[in-house]
Amino acid sequence: MFLDEAGNLDFSQNGSRWFVLTSVAMRRPFSATDALDGYKHDCLEYGLDTEYFHCADDNNHVRGRVFDIITESIDALRIDSLVVEKPKTGPALQVDARFYTEMLGHLLKYGVPLEISAGATEVIVITDLIPVNKKRRAVEKGVQRAFAEMLPEGMRYRILHHSSRSHFGLQVADYCCWAVYRKWQTGEAAYHARIKPALRSEFEIFRKGTRRYY
Repeated sequence: MFLDEAGNLDFSQNGSRWFVLTSVAMRRPFSATDALDGYKHDCLEYGLDTEYFHCADDNNHVRGRVFDIITESIDALRIDSLVVEKPKTGPALQVDARFYTEMLGHLLKYGVPLEISAGATEVIVITDLIPVNKKRRAVEKGVQRAFAEMLPEGMRYRILHHSSRSHFGLQVADYCCWAVYRKWQTGEAAYHARIKPALRSEFEIFRKGTRRYY
């Protein structure tokens, strides 16, 4: 299960309106890996200095081709997204550590039980490298709390922090999260439509809230 986020944690008028957490669950063999590796080397041969794919930074041609590859393997992906309208986030929840712990718990409760019911015997959660120790601990606490409630007794899980450069799974998660975020933040839904067949949940957590704090 690969985790990614989009938006920022600036809870003010200067920050993004939306924050999105996304998980992409896959089982080996990862069907998109060979195609993404081949296309990465196509980019190198074309003259691009492509170390890895990052949706927000890739040009439109590269972005479109990576989405092509993702959609070609869409049946092998299971995507869940949690969408937060940040102005509706209460002040106590705006603290990074609590925010991550709470929001990750809500996200994982959608995807993890489905993986267990589908026969998963172990869950490995991989995030991009998190440079701030406090944030990393919050992510780990959120995952641990959610798994303590959901996983059968004795079921193994691990939480790993790897550079997104090291794993195409993290790059796929980045693309999927960007597509969901783009829909909410700018209204551009074309890329969202491409991943929608694998989008099991897209939960706007404060959708019924009416109070805004800024």
